[in-house]
Amino acid sequence: MTTTTMTTAAKSLSTTTTSPPHHPFVLSHPSDVDHRPTSTSSSSSTSASPRRGRVVCITSGKGGVGKTTSAASFACGLALRGRPTCVVDFDMGLRNLDIHLGVERRVVFDFVHVLNGECNLNQALIPDRNVDGLYMLAASQTRDKDALTLGGVERVLSELTSRFEYVVLDSPAGIESGARHAMYFCDDAILVTNPELSSCRDADKMIGFISSRSRRAEIGQPGCLSVSQTLLITRYDPVRAEAEETLAITDMKELLGLPVIGVVPESRDVLTCTNLGKPVISLGEGNPAADAYMDMVDRFLGQEKELRFVTPEPVSFFKRIFG
Repeated sequence: MTTTTMTTAAKSLSTTTTSPPHHPFVLSHPSDVDHRPTSTSSSSSTSASPRRGRVVCITSGKGGVGKTTSAASFACGLALRGRPTCVVDFDMGLRNLDIHLGVERRVVFDFVHVLNGECNLNQALIPDRNVDGLYMLAASQTRDKDALTLGGVERVLSELTSRFEYVVLDSPAGIESGARHAMYFCDDAILVTNPELSSCRDADKMIGFISSRSRRAEIGQPGCLSVSQTLLITRYDPVRAEAEETLAITDMKELLGLPVIGVVPESRDVLTCTNLGKPVISLGEGNPAADAYMDMVDRFLGQEKELRFVTPEPVSFFKRIFG
């Protein structure tokens, strides 16, 4: 990319995302989900804004790191834990989340249809047939990311957060329009990265973007916490990390400065599940990748869980001898 192109892109980002919206809050103030009302009086509860659901953005700087795979399993895991959840595909023109959830034949209306008033939200939401409380809102396959507007996205997210405890946004990679809109409104951001230097460098760029250009950063007033950012490491191979063929967990934590919410081991089951239209987490207890995703969900919900699948499995005596 030339210097002129980079400068133009930077100006575009600045004008698109850094100016605070000049309209009343449609998606309620972030403090509504950061602090529960402490007063029990009826007058206080009546005047206080209703508590809305949290917006969680699954993002990365680099493509192909397992972002959509992780968004599908994370949303499914939240629903399995009894938390009503809607997962939204923000990759306009290149949707894939519907394939990961096995609902590609059931998509009639999409996000842009709702945004433009061509259908209502109920018509576009697709309930999962296997997991109660899990819904999906598909991205448009025929319209590009320029169809998104700040006000329109805020309106749709406001309606979603009034219905669901968690709204999970499957963001496209990078910092184009779909990713910017997803990250702008998020309360929590989960950065997905592989144990490789290029992936971590791109993730570091996203961390700075979220810290400085999110809605919470723009509000910047007492009572509004910054976006909670955590790191999800995918395709981790402890044997290769120990041999210094890939980055180790300590390396990535040092590079990015974020707490690790989960480590998903390298697994051939991931590709199999994608082709079958099943979230990896649906493989259930006993499958390392599924267990890693469920551990991630539990940590997100506040449980203390030790990281698993981060050290090489011991090699048996016979395998050392016979190979």
